[in-house]
Amino acid sequence: MRAAVLQMTSGIDPAANAAAIVEAVRQAAEQGADMLFTPEMAGYLDRNRARAAETLRSEADDPVLATVREAAARHGLWVHLGSLPLRQEDGDERWVNRSFVIDNKGEIRARYDKIHLFDVDLATGESWRESAVYRPGEKVVAVDTPWGRMGLSVCYDLRFPDLYRALTNSGVTMLLVPAAFTVPTGQAHWHVLLRARAIEAGCFVIAPAQTGRHEDGRETYGHSLVIDPWGDILLDMEEKAGLALADIDLSRVEEVRGRVPAIANRRNIPVDVTLS
Repeated sequence: MRAAVLQMTSGIDPAANAAAIVEAVRQAAEQGADMLFTPEMAGYLDRNRARAAETLRSEADDPVLATVREAAARHGLWVHLGSLPLRQEDGDERWVNRSFVIDNKGEIRARYDKIHLFDVDLATGESWRESAVYRPGEKVVAVDTPWGRMGLSVCYDLRFPDLYRALTNSGVTMLLVPAAFTVPTGQAHWHVLLRARAIEAGCFVIAPAQTGRHEDGRETYGHSLVIDPWGDILLDMEEKAGLALADIDLSRVEEVRGRVPAIANRRNIPVDVTLS
């Protein structure tokens, strides 16, 4: 499988972000990629909630999603749209942070709403309360593709290994972790957590990221990664926005799991803890 990874500095103009993704679809297809992977908040990134409230649409009306679906069909390329902030259609005023897998005909094959919301106060003074605006997802989602079963997650989900245990129990061989990591948490934990998820699951990890200074004033860490099941880094895009490709040898999953059969040796752990 040839994976194309798009590292972005998304801003507050959905049309500009959509155009960047469409251009990446074109370039990825020309370079022989099978699938394009984009970061969290690929279509719109804005911490100004009042301004965002005037911009966000429902899934049915979102122009970025419609544009990317059309581009995927036109170029015959699968696309993982890392996530979009969307209004809900059920009357809940909270938004959702939703990830999509789109096939080469432009059809949506999977949707995943971010489960773990980033409610954190950092030593730098940054304070984030995603739960004040977003409704958490409630479903673990995997999707079958021509290259194997992929497990969906978004950014802060990375810190919760039970999610990835559930995904690998379902037969996943690739874990997708689109993100917009802050700089201090990225410097401290991004590489080590992603390598740990790959090693413990015996899976490939594809983690497209946001990077640089954004229009809303935030800074993100970058370093989009592709990691093999042994924990080796196949691609690190460092801090520059752009497109990069990585060739993935899917036979590595079976090879690594045969060498260290952690999945086969996994046991169900009792919920209750015995104190002694």
